[in-house]
Amino acid sequence: MMFQRLEDLRVDADKTQEEIAGVLHCKREVYRRYEKGIYEIPVWALIALADYYNTSTDYILGRTDRREPYEKQTSNG
Repeated sequence: MMFQRLEDLRVDADKTQEEIAGVLHCKREVYRRYEKGIYEIPVWALIALADYYNTSTDYILGRTDRREPYEKQTSNG
């Protein structure tokens, strides 16, 4: 599955694939393959990118058009 929003978020942030690969501590080619849907993006990388772009994983995955992140839940423990 291709995640067009990964590319859109990167371009909107005026970042290169190399810079985003650095955020994920991977090679540019690995990140490029995530962006093009050649490799499935690991959950940890999806979460890291959602945090980096201040959005939700659901937005990146195309499950919502709401770009703002969800409020973080706190436990009452």
